[in-house]
Formats: sequence, C-alpha cells, structure tokens
Amino acid sequence: MTERVDTRIAIIGSGFGGLGMAIRLLERGIDDFVVLERAREIGGTWRDNSYPGCACDVESHLYSFSFALNPDWSRSFSSQPEILDYLRACAERFGVTPHVRLGCDVRALRWEDDAQRWRIESSAGVTTASVVVVATGPLSDPIVPELPGIARFEGKTFHSAQWDHAYDLAGKRVAVLGTGASAVQFVPEIQKVVAKLDVYQRTPPWILPRPDRDHSAEERRRFRRHPLLQRLHRARLYLQHELFVFPFRRPKLMERGQRMALRHLKRAVADPALRAKLTPRYTMGCKRILLSNDYLPALARANVEVITAGVREVRERSIVDGEGVEREVDAIIYATGFRPTDPPLAATTVGRDGRTLIEAWEGSPKAYMGTTVAGFPNLFMLLGPNTGLGHSSVVYMIEAQIEHVLKVLRLMERRGLAAVEPRAEAQRAFVSRVDSRMRGTVWTAGGCASWYLDGTGRNSTLWPDFTWRFHRRVSRLRARDYAGRRAGERG
Repeated sequence: MTERVDTRIAIIGSGFGGLGMAIRLLERGIDDFVVLERAREIGGTWRDNSYPGCACDVESHLYSFSFALNPDWSRSFSSQPEILDYLRACAERFGVTPHVRLGCDVRALRWEDDAQRWRIESSAGVTTASVVVVATGPLSDPIVPELPGIARFEGKTFHSAQWDHAYDLAGKRVAVLGTGASAVQFVPEIQKVVAKLDVYQRTPPWILPRPDRDHSAEERRRFRRHPLLQRLHRARLYLQHELFVFPFRRPKLMERGQRMALRHLKRAVADPALRAKLTPRYTMGCKRILLSNDYLPALARANVEVITAGVREVRERSIVDGEGVEREVDAIIYATGFRPTDPPLAATTVGRDGRTLIEAWEGSPKAYMGTTVAGFPNLFMLLGPNTGLGHSSVVYMIEAQIEHVLKVLRLMERRGLAAVEPRAEAQRAFVSRVDSRMRGTVWTAGGCASWYLDGTGRNSTLWPDFTWRFHRRVSRLRARDYAGRRAGERG
C-alpha cells in the first residue's frame, strides 16, 4: 500500500551517513524527519556486502562515529557482521529506529519551486520534504558488465554485493571477474571449498600485508574503563593515516611502499610466471591499495588460475577468454565494483531549472564542499563528489559534512529562509581548488585508469588532501557562499 508523507527533512539511506545525520538531528532537537531505506533493514553497504571474508580495511577504532566509540571491537579490522551490529546498536541507542521507513526505494526527486519543497517518489508512495539529505553513498549500486553471450549461460551468476548465500559453492567450478577490494577478501574464502577457481584479472592491484590482530579482553576492558585511552588510540590511528597523504601527493615517495608490496608478493608466490601476472605496472596508489595476507597465497593454490586475457564470450556452461581458451564453469561471480561517478539517482533528481543532476554535471560530478549543488535547493549529499578517501576513514568526512548541513539548517532558521543553494561562483571556486590540489598526485599521474576517474577523465571521487583540511574548510560556514529565499520568493 502506498502513502503520502510530509516531513521537514528526508534522509535517503541508512548507512553511516544516514544514521549519523539522523542522530545529530535528534541531538539538536530536530525530530521532524524520516529515513527512507530501500532494503528491509538498516546498514547501507555493510548490510549489502555480506560476502565471505567481508571486513573493513580501516581500523575500526577509527572507522566509527566519534560520538559513539565502541571499546569492544574484537579485531583491528572488524568484520562485516560486527560493523553491521554496531550500526544497529547506534540506531537503537540514539532513538533513530522509529524514524526509519524500510522497504522504501526512492526512485525520483523533483524540486517544486512554487511550494519550495522536494517531491520524493518511492516504492512506498510520495514523500514531500523541505530538505533532502542523500546518504546513499558511492558504493551502493553494483556494476554488472554485459558479457557477450551471458544470456545463454545456464549456471549461477551474482555480484559480490548481492551474494547468494543459498547457492553452495562447494565442489563447483567458479569464475570470478575482477580483482578489486571485494575479490581480495572473498577469493581466499571460496578457494578453500570450490573445485576450480578462475580469476579474471584486468589490472593487478598493489597489495600490502594486513596488520590485523585480535583485541584482547584486557584491551577491551581498559578502553571501557578509561574512554580517554580509546580516544588517544583513535587519535594515534588518525595521525598515522594522515601521514599517508604525503606519498599520494608526491608519487616518488610511493617507492618504499612498492618495495614492501613486491616483497610481500615474492614471499607469497613462488612461481615467477604467476608473479609476473600479479605485478602492477603503475604507481602504487593510482588504484586503491589493498590489504591482505591470504589473497596472494590463495592465487598460488593448485585449484586456482589467474587469467589476464579477458572474456571473449560466455557459453551455456563455459567462458571463452580473449585468446580463445574455453573453460567450463558452474558459476560466475562479479567483483566488478560500483558506480561512484554515475549514481542512478542523479539521473532522476530534478532541480530548480528542470535539469537533472546528471545534466547539470555534464559527465563530471561537482559540488560545493562536496555537499551541495547550485540549482538544487535544500539538497545535501553525504560522501558527494570529491569526498572519498584513499588513505583514511570516510566516517570522518561524513561527520564533517553533517556539521556543515546542520550549520546551513541553522542559517535557514536564523534568517527565515525557505530555500538555500550554493552560489554558482562559490561552487566553481571550490571545485577549482580541489582540481588544483589534485594535479600531480598519484591519482592523476600514476599511470592507470581507475574507478576514481569519471567519463571526462577528471578525478571527481577523492579528496586530494589531508582530511583535517576538509573538516576545517567544510565546518566553517561561509553564509555569503549561499543564496537564500524566503517563503513565496521565486528563484
């Protein structure tokens, strides 16, 4: 049954961004909001990605809310179930759960200028809101490639972010397409049970050892008794990650990391031919750096073959690679990533002048402070353009953006404004500074084609600097950078 809901603020998504926004609104005494979640439970990417071995690649004492530290993380790099439990606990603890509408798949947003409100169309009906916070994240919509002949394949197919736990991989011949962050985690797990594993690799990743360990009962007890110690531990982790900015900004400094990765590869893979296949030919950091102790050894097992010739076609029960070699296969698992520079909702989000976000961006997503877009009043994006990270915790970025949203909301209240949006010139100036800081970094000069780059070749995904600089810049509201209108005023 569909319904109509009118609210002050609509938050789309219930991962770290959506829950963090909801919690901070409640802390400010704002309870006229809803959280629209397309799935049947909260959790965002940590709900969707439940593949074997799924875990965070940033230490959990850093990859968590600053206002909800958890002294009981069991490991340095926590697993997906533990992170999902943490998000559920936060939703309950801070009273967000009553505001969440599950099974509400948002399909389109349209700004109605006369009413100065957003009309949100979803599977559950229509919601109207003065303010919309899009917290769907950049890794929420999987990419599934259109392989030649895939329609006639008689076996099982699924994406790593839509893992079919009902399908038993034991004894099967399995093909994995992709060697990114997800594959590096689940390949060692499924290698143990499948009969044959074909890993189709386009570009080898740089892989460093994963410094993971259990947290002892005494450590957890100490953090519970002395929260300041946990904050100091978190601060130490934060500073360590901030130091990684230097080699990202000066690619020559990546040589030490590359030597470490090559030693890691040599220890794990004895076969020189396989080692050559797994050796990257671009500067470390150009693509996402991956952490794993078991991926490379898994590729050296007798039941695994690494294929670099691509896919020519798929047949009923086999895959033919680019060199014409046919391999029988029972299941295909796509580890082919997501759409960070082309989010589907952007194509159906219509702003003040009748253009969609996709049309306004013209192939390259841009936003003021990575959060607001000229021509789209009262629309805020968490983890929007140029807020991703290659070196630290995006939760830190999310919290900085949330503070920016709260300050804009206070500005609207203080000045009696019904609608605000960034001035076009302020947005251009911010994007220009980001692009200037991006030049010469490993992300643009590292010699690879990564998912960080959009269709124009611009890096519209990452923040190219220290995260404290982003926090300082975003948390200081420049009211002059926003154009506001009172109720009844036309744009």
